Amino acid sequence: MQKTSISSVNFTDTKPHYELLDGLRGVAAILVLFYHVFEGLAFAEATNGAGSGLITTLNHGHIAVDFFFILSGFVISYAYDDRWGKMSTWQFFKRRLIRLHPMLVMGAFIGLIAFAVVGFEKWDGTSASVSWVMVAVLLSMFMIPAVPGVPYEVRGNGEMFPLNGPGWSLFFEYIGNILYALVIRRLSVKILTILVVVLGCLHIWFFVGNVSGYDMVGVGWTVDEVNFWGGLVRMLFPFTMGMLLARIFKPSKVKGAFWICSIVLVMLFAVPYIKPDYSISLNSLYEVVCIAFLFPLLVWLGACGRVSGRVGKLNRMLGDLSYPLYIVHYPIMYIFYAWLIEKKVYTLNECLGVALIVVVSSIVLALICLKLYDEPVRRWLARKMQKK
Repeated sequence: MQKTSISSVNFTDTKPHYELLDGLRGVAAILVLFYHVFEGLAFAEATNGAGSGLITTLNHGHIAVDFFFILSGFVISYAYDDRWGKMSTWQFFKRRLIRLHPMLVMGAFIGLIAFAVVGFEKWDGTSASVSWVMVAVLLSMFMIPAVPGVPYEVRGNGEMFPLNGPGWSLFFEYIGNILYALVIRRLSVKILTILVVVLGCLHIWFFVGNVSGYDMVGVGWTVDEVNFWGGLVRMLFPFTMGMLLARIFKPSKVKGAFWICSIVLVMLFAVPYIKPDYSISLNSLYEVVCIAFLFPLLVWLGACGRVSGRVGKLNRMLGDLSYPLYIVHYPIMYIFYAWLIEKKVYTLNECLGVALIVVVSSIVLALICLKLYDEPVRRWLARKMQKK
């Protein structure tokens, strides 16, 4: 454990935190970036009717979000469980808003610019009204989701936040934070364990039973009955699992934990799609095993690891980059996806140069937003909060 940095829970805290977990969050964010490149190829293929649209590389990259949820639960429980005698619920909410919301607002504006680049064109080729696009920006800034089919669901793909799709996970993250502050933090370890087991059973029933029909864990990105309740279960199980881990965790020393965990993450995400057998989704079963058993093990190992020297610097850099990269990369992907569809490109070999530009520009944009916007704004907001 190292001294806190600007990427930790709040800027005035001196409580040590697990920098290696920050680094793993950054690794997972980069893997999400690569996953979405391959998702774009599959999306273009399916949109043009040229194939099944099955993602064949980093097929399970979407469960990086579930890894984020368990990391978030672990870090929040570790950082705040022993502070409630000195901190009000409203102070907790303000701290979390300072940490999360500035980049969420920036993501909405970047999404607006990206949508303007493609001429406000929906996926079906029609144009969205500029006035409804402005409404979508405003609602995104306040985390108000779009319902499929309404005018302000401007891309026509059913996304909860059509200008920046990954906002859906922040929507559920906010719900998790609210439930933690109001209810979960008050639970004993025994009751929390029971809650995790119950949520785990719901998780298995929903995903292995293929209630959504998606044949994978990837629900929550749109607002319908299945996606809302599925997204809630998808968030709550790893989120509370992370909190339970933080409460029972006993630190030890593990050498090379960062490299071990990073390599395992890549391997887990790269496992090919598993075809269903009868009424059971084997693909979802694999992802549930990752979320319920392998991800907690990786978090445990990561928390046991020690970072110093170059590895420490790498972890701090990845930790700082992780959230901005996750938030700003998808608007660039929208432009990339539109290009893939127009050019009828379905393999990486056909667009390797463009894909490289997409990856590099996403990382550069994230760094610019981090240094010139996110860090200064959060410092300013933190100072304002201290004065009150």
